[in-house]
Amino acid sequence: MSELLVRTATGVVMAVVALFAAFQGGYALAVLAAAAATAVFYEWTRLAKGWGAAWYIGGFAYALLAALSLLWVRERAEDGRSLLLWIFIIVWATDIGAYVSGRSIGGPKLAPAISPGKTWAGFYGGVAAATLFGGAWVLTTGLYWLVLLLAPLFSVASQGGDLFESWMKRRAGVKDSGRLLPGHGGVFDRLDGLLPVAILTALAVIAGMA
Repeated sequence: MSELLVRTATGVVMAVVALFAAFQGGYALAVLAAAAATAVFYEWTRLAKGWGAAWYIGGFAYALLAALSLLWVRERAEDGRSLLLWIFIIVWATDIGAYVSGRSIGGPKLAPAISPGKTWAGFYGGVAAATLFGGAWVLTTGLYWLVLLLAPLFSVASQGGDLFESWMKRRAGVKDSGRLLPGHGGVFDRLDGLLPVAILTALAVIAGMA
């Protein structure tokens, strides 16, 4: 089986599991969030081995806060299910938009010293896709209108999370954070963009902006 097929199949399975947990909420989402946070922290500690205790503490807090944020959004927001799905749409649309526009347009590199494959075309494509699909979801579900304005900002945050993890991997001298997900590397590799968006969305809910 080709690498693209393996990557696609794994991605579909992950999306189905995430959507099932989002619709179910409660115990299903809590178990998935806890498992994902545990895997992220484990891979973080492997990347940051020898960097000092502050990195371990920071990684634990980062993974835990993101997991709690997902649960907070789902259970505490006025329309938690729709808002949680909006988080997924923003992250997934950003990834796909960045990949498609980056590969098809190319051009100047975004951060060649950190992630040589990323381009400015990919960056803007990711923001555009997240704004378009995230906005469509807001209008379809009737989420608070301010969420429309958050889509491009959170797309930037998602790409920032991706770049941060790429920097960690470059410093650690590894290609992937782990090998758990065929065709994708580790769990941290797949959730690097979701972590900051989950946290920021929870903060937006607390601030009354979502």
